[in-house]
Amino acid sequence: MSIATTGPVRVVGTGLLGTSVGLALTQHGVPVQLADPSRTALALARDVGAGQPVTPGDAEPVLVVVAAPPDVTADAVRDALAAHPDAVVTDVASVKGYVLSELRAWGADLTRYVGSHPMAGRERSGPSAAVPDLFLGRPWVIADSGASSDAALLAVRHLAVDLGAVPVGMDAHEHDAAVAVVSHVPQIASSLVAARLRGLGDAALGLAGQGLRDVTRLAASDPALWTSILAANADAVHGVLAGLRDDLDVLLGALALAAKADGPEQVELGALAAIARAIADGNAGVARVPGKHGGATKHYAVVTVLVPDRPGELARLFGDVGAADVNIEDLSLEHAAGRPVGMAAISVLPARAEHLEAELTARGWRLVS
Repeated sequence: MSIATTGPVRVVGTGLLGTSVGLALTQHGVPVQLADPSRTALALARDVGAGQPVTPGDAEPVLVVVAAPPDVTADAVRDALAAHPDAVVTDVASVKGYVLSELRAWGADLTRYVGSHPMAGRERSGPSAAVPDLFLGRPWVIADSGASSDAALLAVRHLAVDLGAVPVGMDAHEHDAAVAVVSHVPQIASSLVAARLRGLGDAALGLAGQGLRDVTRLAASDPALWTSILAANADAVHGVLAGLRDDLDVLLGALALAAKADGPEQVELGALAAIARAIADGNAGVARVPGKHGGATKHYAVVTVLVPDRPGELARLFGDVGAADVNIEDLSLEHAAGRPVGMAAISVLPARAEHLEAELTARGWRLVS
């Protein structure tokens, strides 16, 4: 497949994002130059196939991708703009307003700079976690500096498309306000909930189900990286957390009234409504999360199947669903506590659920109703 991005492309920072960019471009035959202050990270990125470390005789890059933590991104972008006067420079930091403000204060050449942010990542970090398909189908925000040339904007757009992402144009500060809600505060909430587990006894932890795993999945993230991200986007995150705190205060007040009552009928008027409203508001919010292929959220029927924890069983289940001529719209897998089975929750179109249940039962699968 031919792509529009030409090289050499210099990737500054060989963590998860930088190495993934290098891997994807290298697979397309684009020469990639790697730079990182960590010699170990640099060598590992080279060894996994993301490109070659920078050497004094290298050709000048036409595009520089800065993949450094937010607290040093502006410095790295400024250095790249100065060192490569003919190159377009972009960064993939998860905070855009802070970087742009720093560059403006320094009088950097913003005609060749375009902020960008691929909305992709993993709980694991570093070059060993990098994959060339990391950006496939993911939004890639492109933030005009306010002075970015058309050529610079096009170069970064080409990069996003060539790596399989979907370009989305946004203002830098609009981006920061958005990711505070959809990315940064979810990380904080996940970490705070997971922190409650530190002193929990083994018996209590043995009761944990998929709900806890879903809520705490993000809590495994890198503390150093997230400290840098949250500090750089402190203003936007603070505003969201302040609103969340207000909602928590209302809920805490209602729960305090419920705790003092002798029974539900004795709870002070309005307290139960406040509790219900908190859950209902969550229902309304989650209904706005884009569904499959980015479209409106659809309601599916869920067929839950017990799957033995043995090699090939999940593949057999998928094969039987396909043989029943039913498309899997979504899938989640929950492990049964203390038993060598899992529960595969298969989301299908409601009109196909009864047919699938009958087909799977006929093929010997045990369903959970």
